Amino acid sequence: MRGALVASLCFGLCGAAGVRAATFTPPPGKVFAGLTGSNSVSAFKDLVGHHPPVFERFIHWDSNTDTLAGRHSMFRTRRAVALTTAVAKYKRAVVSSEGIALGRSDRFLVALNRNLARSGRITYVRIMPEMNGWWNPYCPYNKNGSFRGRAFSPHFFIMAWRRTVLIVRGGPVARIDHRLHTMGLPPIKRTSRTAVLPRPKVAIMWVPQTRGDPEVARNLPGVYWPGRDYVDWVGTDFFSAWGNWQWLNPFYNHYAGKPFELGEWGMVHGDDPQFVRAVFAWIRTHPRLRMLNYYQGFSPADPYNPIHYPKSMRMLRRELASPKFPQYAPEYQARPGLGTPEAGPPPPE
Repeated sequence: MRGALVASLCFGLCGAAGVRAATFTPPPGKVFAGLTGSNSVSAFKDLVGHHPPVFERFIHWDSNTDTLAGRHSMFRTRRAVALTTAVAKYKRAVVSSEGIALGRSDRFLVALNRNLARSGRITYVRIMPEMNGWWNPYCPYNKNGSFRGRAFSPHFFIMAWRRTVLIVRGGPVARIDHRLHTMGLPPIKRTSRTAVLPRPKVAIMWVPQTRGDPEVARNLPGVYWPGRDYVDWVGTDFFSAWGNWQWLNPFYNHYAGKPFELGEWGMVHGDDPQFVRAVFAWIRTHPRLRMLNYYQGFSPADPYNPIHYPKSMRMLRRELASPKFPQYAPEYQARPGLGTPEAGPPPPE
């Protein structure tokens, strides 16, 4: 959740996956202004006068994904999932990047694939976001720049990412196994095998910090680039306390050709309506920006909760009143029924 990047990014590995991909962008000329954090969708709507067309949950690796199988949303929103390897922020990983790459979590990934497909809903999957931030256990580096070891290396991060994308997108298992073999990875674990995995409506989002923390060359975002065929959207997180504008444009320009998102953005440590105004001015001049999800934290006391920033929220209400920001995705405009609620709040970050 901080800062941004140099123009000379390391582009990383670019293997050809040859797998089906989709972006599920908003209608032409529109931007989805969504929400992430606690389940207080109605509170956010009351605060800014805008219903979020996308709502994001946080889930951790090896957790039960059955609640994702529901075909309806109580919030009438498209779903986004931030997939992390820790049960909470600053906690140890439940599985390493090496473990994911070598198939030790295939049962979880296959279950995720099947439940997303069973739901029939469009889902944006933000895999291991902010991977170059030391506070995430899948980052290879500690705050002081020391290396966390081979199991968390950038190489295994990329291999874990690719394996995750291949399984979550689905398709013939023999074809997935062949692609894994070409990368030197084992086939899908036999306990999870099936002839064909379903193909859910998913879009894969790659969302690093625009500059690494720790700020060392081996932690630049490009080090973690898994290849164009394994990414549907590119984005970053951008907050008022750490919004480093000088790095945002180079990052945006470097990954041309993909729709762009602010995976998390918002206010923290000070009411600053001019920051909100600047973000929306930036959106108007960067047409690849198609989604931004406001991060509201997980409790009223959370410093990210928008209730602490009344001036900024008044500015946000003014900006979101534009027809550029629809309150519902097309499928929920056509079907206004609430359906069955998703079970349970997301875990605290």
